[in-house]
Amino acid sequence: MPQSAGLLLYRRTDAGIEVLLAHPGGPFWAARDEGAWSLPKGETDAGEDPLDAARREFEEEVGAIPPDGPFIDLGTARLRSGKRVLAWAAEGEVDPSTQRSTEVPVEWPPHSGRRIMVPEVDRVAWFAPAEARRRLNPAQAVFVDRLVDELGLEPDSEERAG
Repeated sequence: MPQSAGLLLYRRTDAGIEVLLAHPGGPFWAARDEGAWSLPKGETDAGEDPLDAARREFEEEVGAIPPDGPFIDLGTARLRSGKRVLAWAAEGEVDPSTQRSTEVPVEWPPHSGRRIMVPEVDRVAWFAPAEARRRLNPAQAVFVDRLVDELGLEPDSEERAG
């Protein structure tokens, strides 16, 4: 089963922390919002250190150099597909208006045999933890909870991911 690695960037604001999430590019995802976002992540290459993969994928999908750390190990989550996602968090700053992503070919419309190039990520945005949990793929919401716990912050009144 493939394995992905990702980096959850966070920043401190007067209102608390915010996390940077990525929205997948392409026509399939264009009208989807809640439950569609992800931390910047991608598959690890054979023999590649997962944290190195997470940093590489962040740069490819966000178009910014990831911070040098320190990194908080957020553990693993399993997606509905069975794929494992390993994640780390780091404090840093990115301006979402500068986001640029590598492009990938996708078949569109499905089963047409026609390939179009789309960005892996079409936008990134900062979200407070409660909003991030709503926007994230449900299996990845646990990473926000783990970050809040690691930083010793009070959980918000929203029901937290399991």
